[in-house]
Amino acid sequence: MDAARAKNPGSRGVVVVVGAGPYGLSVAAHLRAAGVAVRVFGEVMASWRHLAATGMFLKSTPKATDLSSPIPGGRLADYCHEVGQPQLTEFTPIPCAVFARYGMWFADRFAGEIEPDQVSLVARGRHGFELLLRGGERVEAAAVVLAPGLGPLAYVPDELLPLAPSGETGPDAVLSHTSQQTDLSRYRGRHVVVVGGGQSALESAALLHELGAEVDVLVRSDRVRWGAPPVARRPWWQRMIHPSSPLGPGWVLSGLCWAPDLARLLPAPGRLWLHQRALGPSGGWWLRDRVENVVPVHLQRRITRARSDGCTARLTLAGEAGELSADHVLAATGYRIDVNALSLLAPDLRRAIARIPGSGAPRLSAGLESSVPGLYFAGSMAAPTFGPMLRFVAGTGFAARRITASLGARVGSMV
Repeated sequence: MDAARAKNPGSRGVVVVVGAGPYGLSVAAHLRAAGVAVRVFGEVMASWRHLAATGMFLKSTPKATDLSSPIPGGRLADYCHEVGQPQLTEFTPIPCAVFARYGMWFADRFAGEIEPDQVSLVARGRHGFELLLRGGERVEAAAVVLAPGLGPLAYVPDELLPLAPSGETGPDAVLSHTSQQTDLSRYRGRHVVVVGGGQSALESAALLHELGAEVDVLVRSDRVRWGAPPVARRPWWQRMIHPSSPLGPGWVLSGLCWAPDLARLLPAPGRLWLHQRALGPSGGWWLRDRVENVVPVHLQRRITRARSDGCTARLTLAGEAGELSADHVLAATGYRIDVNALSLLAPDLRRAIARIPGSGAPRLSAGLESSVPGLYFAGSMAAPTFGPMLRFVAGTGFAARRITASLGARVGSMV
């Protein structure tokens, strides 16, 4: 395929990438470098820019936050050097604002044109797939790579749903999910209950407290887990017993990072157990001093009933914990991998996607292709197949290389 044709979005061999976050940008960069015609739709680093507005930091270290470029020069460190940003180390929490700017810099240099139009529908088409954009344009594609980020997968437990009887959640409602928040200062002087015990819950609680809100955190577990502070230089024997990896020390994490196919070879129950248990909820080491003995954190609290009069939430807690009232409930309750949550997929297409038994996650090939030929998943949707690295930016290189290898052969044979 010559370069002129590779840039022609009208070609029947075009690949559409849906999403312009770390995975979408990395996949686009690799595909374009391989000469594949690509159109990328989405707002560049949208969710990260929203997190930046809240003042949050990344939990990951700099070594685990590089997007994947097909040529040298696309690392976070390269961006910092070019723009004069002080170099970040594992002792330096990374502001989401810096990471968002890095992603936009990466897009300009490696990913090519990003079209801000949003994809509202992906359906089967005459030559593979047909996509409908919110602006009304219809786009044909030989293949589609879905990298939509976590937004559509936000999970709110059933026991909290009575707080939103009409289904409306958000910053101005009684109930919201952390993925919907961009400005926590709106809760200054108000009482907010944060539900959850992971990084999102703990950092949201710290920010709310620092912004002048009254905060209570409800955690189901019997303790809050914190990451260990980094050590400048570990003895050789510690490095042998607990080798480093982008996700943390230990042989299991190291193996899953350097060979994600190991997870794919496990039986379905083993893969799901790994997905659910590896890297459970915890707070970053640098956040601990902003939460412990500062923000009220209530352990072993389970909500049995929730109700609202439209202005105030009332939560009934199990046992003798009684009842708690608040102006707002913030669900920092994570995300659930479920194909059915992707409303942009046409119903017949959703039904055709084979799932990992016992879950809503797509069953993927070694090239991250679903059971629908030409439909690929990148990022968290691939984590139940390939393990926890695909939940993080550290997995962009693996996903981009695998998808490019698969699509290079597929699309090349169609044009």
